[in-house]
Amino acid sequence: MSLTSPFAIALIAIVALSLLGAPIGLAMIGASVLYLFLKGADMGTAAEQLLNGTYGSYLLLAIPLFILAATFMSTGSIMDRLLRFCNAVVGRFPGGLAQVNVLQSIVFASMSGSALADAAGSGKLMQELMTRGNKYGKEYAAALSAVSSVIGPILPPSIPLVLYALVSDASIGYLFMAGVMPGLLIGAVQMALIYFQARRRHFAVEERVPLREMPRITRDALPALMLPVILLGCLYSGVTTPTEAAGVAAAYALLVSAVLYRSLSWRSIYLSLVSSARISISIGMLIAGALVFNYVITVENIPQSVSAVLKTYELSPLLFLLMVNLMLLLLGCFLEGSTIILVVLPVMLPTAQALGIDPVHFGVVAVFNIMLGLITPPYGLLLFMMTKIANISLAALTREVLPFLAVMIAALALITLLPDAVLWLPRRAGYTG
Repeated sequence: MSLTSPFAIALIAIVALSLLGAPIGLAMIGASVLYLFLKGADMGTAAEQLLNGTYGSYLLLAIPLFILAATFMSTGSIMDRLLRFCNAVVGRFPGGLAQVNVLQSIVFASMSGSALADAAGSGKLMQELMTRGNKYGKEYAAALSAVSSVIGPILPPSIPLVLYALVSDASIGYLFMAGVMPGLLIGAVQMALIYFQARRRHFAVEERVPLREMPRITRDALPALMLPVILLGCLYSGVTTPTEAAGVAAAYALLVSAVLYRSLSWRSIYLSLVSSARISISIGMLIAGALVFNYVITVENIPQSVSAVLKTYELSPLLFLLMVNLMLLLLGCFLEGSTIILVVLPVMLPTAQALGIDPVHFGVVAVFNIMLGLITPPYGLLLFMMTKIANISLAALTREVLPFLAVMIAALALITLLPDAVLWLPRRAGYTG
């Protein structure tokens, strides 16, 4: 490809606009319009692709509804109840509060679907709790809050998996179910590492909660814990579509927060709506830019060209997945995860399909991989967020993150090599892939 070709110039324009501070969504739209101009095509095609892609996808409505549900459920009263429940379950083990940090991320994942939301909400609270009384160093607490937040986008409801369903036409219900085992696997390897670190570094053990208190603590947290049950029940019973299930989740979150727990005032509801709208708009702009730029990629036959090149190497499905993992790990060091899902994965999908790789397995592996980019230097967004929250250096935070990153890459290798570990639950629900 010549550096003076319209497509190459469009790529250069995206990089240049991004470096100048333009949002990546706007950079992709601007570069796509420039491409159409250089090709002598109708520049109105960009607007046509944007409108057709956004207004024609009912699934996109699920994203702001999931965000709204998470915002309603992120109030202080609910978080306090959930943290008491998590402490009662795992606080007695070595590294008590660190174990609680991981478990609360698993629980909060059923409400947020976003790693950044988890880190900004419960992660910030856990940072304060873990460093109180110098129980844990600021760097370790911040590292753990960052890596445990990665669990959120794997377990349902997962916004990255919704985006993958948008570009792949895979079933969002089966994708959500396929994310359960990998999400729990991440939590398990993190908790195992904490156990060994606690033994070596003499972390504190929290005071045991008497068994007689467990029913009361569980009862207090049960309404919040029921959200994923209701969501998945709506999806897999066939009562609702994924978008309608997201609406049910948002309505249930509002009911629990405002009526049952009475932790939302009218002002809090208004602020939740505004916050959710802002997050949804930023994601929407990224999706809009990707839809327009994907048209350019399609016109240039990039997916077919990549597929043809890879076929010449006669790759096996496993070798292709390993190559994709390495590529995504590298891209995750520099690119934002949603951009990779919306722009890079559509280029890889035709080859994956040609090799007979299950699209649900491929999607979960890819999203798992991409989420690791959030904690991988030099661009990991979660690393930047936690350095600001904890007021520590990026180098100190990275040192504590690396052991967790190592065990999570091992977990990634496991689900890559064992597709049945990902597809077992979807197949129990009727998936035939």
